[in-house]
Amino acid sequence: MKVSALLTSAGINIGLCILLWFLYSILRKQPGNVCVYFGRRLAQGRIGFENPICFERLFPSTSWIMKAWATSEEEILAVGGLDAVVFLRILVFSIRIFSIAAVICLLLVLPLNYFGQEMIHKQIPSESLDVFTIANVKEGSRWLWAHCLALYIISFSACLLLYFEYRSIAKLRLTHITKSSPNPSHFTILVRSIPWSAEESYSDSVKKFFMNYHASSYLSHQMVYRSGTIQKLMDDAEKMYKKLAELKNTAANQMCEPSLVRCGLCGEMTNSFKLLTNEAESVHDKEKPVLDQLKSDLKEKESAAAFVFFKTRYAAIVASHVLQSSNPMLWVTDLAPGPHDVYWSNLWTPYRQLWIRKIATLVAATVFMFLFLIPVTFVQGLSQLDQLQQMLPFLKGLLKKKFVDEVVTGYLPSVILMLFLLSVPPMMMLFSAIEGNISRSGRKRSACCKVLYFTIWNVFFVNVLSGSAISQIIAISSPKDIPTQLAKVVPRQATFFMTYVLTSGWVGLSSEVMQLYALICNFFHRFILWKKEVSPDYILSFPYHTEVPKVLLFGLIGFTCSILAPLILPFLLVYYFLGYIVYRNQFLNVYVTKYESGGQFWPIAHNTTIFSLVLSQIIAIGVFGLKRSPIASGFTFPLVIFTLLFNEYCRQRFHPIFKSYSAQDLIEMDRQDEASGRMEEIYKLLLSAYCQFSTASTAIFKTQDSVRSDGSHDSEDVKSGLSYPTLCSLPLSGVRQVISQLCMIVTFQGKLPSA
Repeated sequence: MKVSALLTSAGINIGLCILLWFLYSILRKQPGNVCVYFGRRLAQGRIGFENPICFERLFPSTSWIMKAWATSEEEILAVGGLDAVVFLRILVFSIRIFSIAAVICLLLVLPLNYFGQEMIHKQIPSESLDVFTIANVKEGSRWLWAHCLALYIISFSACLLLYFEYRSIAKLRLTHITKSSPNPSHFTILVRSIPWSAEESYSDSVKKFFMNYHASSYLSHQMVYRSGTIQKLMDDAEKMYKKLAELKNTAANQMCEPSLVRCGLCGEMTNSFKLLTNEAESVHDKEKPVLDQLKSDLKEKESAAAFVFFKTRYAAIVASHVLQSSNPMLWVTDLAPGPHDVYWSNLWTPYRQLWIRKIATLVAATVFMFLFLIPVTFVQGLSQLDQLQQMLPFLKGLLKKKFVDEVVTGYLPSVILMLFLLSVPPMMMLFSAIEGNISRSGRKRSACCKVLYFTIWNVFFVNVLSGSAISQIIAISSPKDIPTQLAKVVPRQATFFMTYVLTSGWVGLSSEVMQLYALICNFFHRFILWKKEVSPDYILSFPYHTEVPKVLLFGLIGFTCSILAPLILPFLLVYYFLGYIVYRNQFLNVYVTKYESGGQFWPIAHNTTIFSLVLSQIIAIGVFGLKRSPIASGFTFPLVIFTLLFNEYCRQRFHPIFKSYSAQDLIEMDRQDEASGRMEEIYKLLLSAYCQFSTASTAIFKTQDSVRSDGSHDSEDVKSGLSYPTLCSLPLSGVRQVISQLCMIVTFQGKLPSA
């Protein structure tokens, strides 16, 4: 590829970025797009749908950039949580390390590459990009010492920055655990694979087991039910009730005469409806037979899983780690995820199926990974014009045109690959859900790892190993030759990686800030479905499973190409600087933090960075060997060993903090709560924390499991569970009766004899 082709790709992508950012600065001011660009504020009720008429809305502005830049880390932590801070720390680390690499490589390595051989150089636009890579350095050159020195500086700087970031984020995680408000998950464990008994229900078995073996610390439990049609009916009933509540408020505010138009079905006035009474005695008398029958039927829907609550955090952590039975497949315990983090549909999956699910998803992900070789090989064919002309001879005349040549080789490959990669995150999220994760953050973290492995393999290794020939699908027949093969082809493929950073990086960030998919959906809802507002259910959380792998993949490309093709470093730095602004803006305005993992994405970033460093060092050893510089190659071996030892130190020193909680911290937190008298308040919170059914009928399920700390039932606490935050001051007994009757209908239909 020539420099002119790279400039053509850069020009196209810069033009797209400017256009998208220009449109965003205008569209974000339009009242109709509030739900697209201010979803977080809208969910918190801090912004409305005003429609002021002013000409300022028609002109672009950069005030949002300054606001995103000036926001402190404490504000990001408050609105986005610890995961948001960790993600931005990954960007900050990348900016720092690649700034160091850019200074060293552009001032020292790039001139040595360009003048590495005695040759007559053309004008810069007509030059091949290969002259800017290490491939232009002649064999046995003494200047290869400069490349070895640059690699040492980059590696030591990266390890030093990684250490400081790991230590700082570990402190943030400990502060997040100890200083935040009481977390119900610290007192709760999830018990699965409860043994079945014909004499008693699962709930009775749980109570009997923990009262017998954890009598001093056991508080109460809550069963997990096999959700299905009942869950769907309850969700639909809640949505209908919210609509009725909105209609009630609207009708109460309207001071007008009753309409004379009557409903054709019942004869009532169209603007009148009856509200159910809120008298507890009458409702209780009407509901008692229904609730008793529903309660009996729910026992039949109990699954072999339950949330068990303990009186102290320390008791819960001990119970979650201790083997509860001599049979490891029974009474399996884990720390419970946060109440909003629970992935309910996987809780009642039989525990014995999990290993089968994990193997099946691993096989499916591997098959999908190898099927993806087809589009990757096609993409690489576009960058090899000579082979493309041999396969498609009718394109010879068209491909000889200069502009077509530059677009096909410099722009199309990265665009096509990026479009194919859009299908990867949804597939990996599906695989992560099937394999049985019990938390939403765990599912997203698992999908993040799968997407990361997938992109590293298909975007980096397959592009590198198949880039030399269009007919070569994979070139790893001899594993011992992989370093040599990488050393040969990575410098050649650096030009493709430059265009990939431009397309997937720069334009990808512009698409992120524009929220193209959400913008199209909003247009469809407003002008096709004629809906003025979008439900809060459509407001998304941050897609860590797509953005973290993308950032780490660019880091891998940067480390491996830093001394081989330093020209890529300015493009990477622009991407990270733009990402720092864009993602801060998205955390502040767009995405809602529904749940978080407590900084669990940093170990993934740390391990990927270490892998990238070691890979770049191995490739450098192969390059120095091909260039017949055994001394430079020999001096690189200790660098690999040092990097691996540094990673082992970090794994021993910091990683355990991200895997579990320390007894010291938990006991201190328990003592502080007992001294302040907050334990009773926490116990009441536990009774309503884990709500499998998101309606007022949750109290029905809690009636059989809710007990005081002394073992007695607390009717007031059960009644308090009937309050729902979005239904304040509304007749909850009415919706409770409607939901109960819906459940009875489903149960009755299930008992009808088949025809």
